[in-house]
Amino acid sequence: MVNQVQRGDGNCQSCKSDSSGSNSGGESSKESSRCSTPVLDADRSDRLRDKMRRRMESGDRWFSLEFFPPRTASGAVNLISRFDRMGSGGPLFIDITWHPAGDPGSDKETSSMMIASTAVNYCGLESILHLTCCNQTKEKITDYLTKAKRLGLKNIMALRGDPLGEDWEEEEEGFNYAVDLVKHIRSEFDDYFDICVAGYPTGHPEAESYEDDLRHLKEKVDAGADFVITQLFFRADTFLKFLEDCRAIGITCPILPGIFPIQGYQSLRQLVKLSKLEVPEDITKVIEPIKDNDAAIRNYGIQQAVEMCRVLLESGKVPGLHFYTLNREVATMEVLRQLGLWIEDPRRPLPWAVSAHPKRKVEDVRPIFWASRPKSYIYRTQDWDEFPNGRWGNSSSPAFGELNDYYLFYLKSKSSKDALLQMWGEELMSEESVNEIFTCYITAQPNRRGHKVLCLPWNDEPLASETNLLKDELEKVNRRGVLTINSQPNINGKPSTDPIVGWGPAGGYVFQKAYLEFFTSSENVTALLKVLKKYEPRVNYHIVNVHGRNLTNAPDMQPNAVTWGIFPGREIVQPTVVDPVSFMSWKDEAFALWIEQWAKLYEDESPSRMIIKYIHDNYFLVNLVDNDFPLENCLWQVIDDMFELLDVPPELLNDGAVSE
Repeated sequence: MVNQVQRGDGNCQSCKSDSSGSNSGGESSKESSRCSTPVLDADRSDRLRDKMRRRMESGDRWFSLEFFPPRTASGAVNLISRFDRMGSGGPLFIDITWHPAGDPGSDKETSSMMIASTAVNYCGLESILHLTCCNQTKEKITDYLTKAKRLGLKNIMALRGDPLGEDWEEEEEGFNYAVDLVKHIRSEFDDYFDICVAGYPTGHPEAESYEDDLRHLKEKVDAGADFVITQLFFRADTFLKFLEDCRAIGITCPILPGIFPIQGYQSLRQLVKLSKLEVPEDITKVIEPIKDNDAAIRNYGIQQAVEMCRVLLESGKVPGLHFYTLNREVATMEVLRQLGLWIEDPRRPLPWAVSAHPKRKVEDVRPIFWASRPKSYIYRTQDWDEFPNGRWGNSSSPAFGELNDYYLFYLKSKSSKDALLQMWGEELMSEESVNEIFTCYITAQPNRRGHKVLCLPWNDEPLASETNLLKDELEKVNRRGVLTINSQPNINGKPSTDPIVGWGPAGGYVFQKAYLEFFTSSENVTALLKVLKKYEPRVNYHIVNVHGRNLTNAPDMQPNAVTWGIFPGREIVQPTVVDPVSFMSWKDEAFALWIEQWAKLYEDESPSRMIIKYIHDNYFLVNLVDNDFPLENCLWQVIDDMFELLDVPPELLNDGAVSE
């Protein structure tokens, strides 16, 4: 759909002890929601326990993933990228561990709270936040839960947690057991949170006996826990016996096996030490001779996990698998692929990334401008009380929050400064060298220094498959200084299951108007405005510079639906629009990215920075919509006509100039 949108150190729960004995747009966005469109995907509004129940009733198997908060800010950026990649395989949920030594409830980018919040709000992943009793008062725990609710987190894993020293120390006015935490959550927050607790297939190491630990698990479930995730184990029959024993004493909730694909010798030793488990002798015999060969151990771990998981799934008693990833992706993804559980379905519920925040569940229409920067859009609309539903509205559409926090880890580029300089030029010589960078991005060809341009400030991913349909035309116009940042082809009734442009449920048809958005010089805009006169009313345009010079033929500043779908038994859904009012908010962000993400790579007053600053100060941002979607896209002809007019002697183009 767009130039660069892709079509999505701590401790793991397995190591935790759990001894059990800006302007709000509320009013105006509400006014703009003039019709009620049925939610396309029931999972968007269901709570986690309901999703599990539906999947179990249908016999559909699922998987989930565990991650821990990173130690550094750059690690946080990398982890969010991993969420996007691993989220494409369709996990039912992810969970984030609670690391008491890492300020887990703070607003730091490395905190458990912020990582979980980012997964929900900006990556669209159903998430569980771990919470432990360790070294915490009842009041502090309540504060954390209140904050989690405010951030849109709906699921908690209630744990006792590991002691900070050798032995457990009671906290005055705190809790000593996970069951107390479960009771507190239910007492203070009623049924708002879905609660998960930990189970131990071989019994908790501090429990008096296996049977005693089972009774403690039942106490946690009876206190209000909705489901159980187990500690890791190495034999399928270990879990199956545990499951049978749980059912025998009346634990009826879902119990998910915790799967740990062995990925390295040291990580296995560390986990075994923390969890006080014993590795079976036959596994040790295989591991020891290859302990210095990480690839060999990982390959063995993958096969061992696949075999164990197949036994679990074929038993008919295990509906889902929970994976301890150790923040790595290769082994877990390979296990899931071999099991047939990793399914990257190209059909999306909507053409943009859906937030998992409960208050956004009715949101089903957005301006197209943020298609490549969905996290930025969510950030700028986080204070809205309600979201457009059915139709975007008109010029009274909600105000957008400012975007000054480009440094936030979920808004930063995934690439380092050195990598960006390699891609975008360690030294720029002219505007033409900028054209070359854009062209290299479109063509996926190396730049003049031999480095592939894998992203741009407005697009942090390689070219999307949908944009590849326009690749030849995009290459041609970028070479001549029409610097595209967003585009989509016209589509007239493709099946909703189409692997490139499809979205929504099966059995529907999707439509799109051709759309093109780009930066270009004032000289080009002067010619473009003359050309556009002969394409009205077929082509709508909006042209603006950084100073707010605003040129448009949008009738009455009304939104223009540019993507819509028709599905059996539902109203027409129009998930993306070109809205003149929100374009002015997007304009500020789009121009600022020249400075914030590109110019700041260079020294003050350097020629390279001055070139980027000149473009920022003098170019225009343009969007074009071809309203005749059943016909061949005319926007390329518009650009060709503009170039043809530019070839006319300059003195004939003086009248109507738009430069300041």
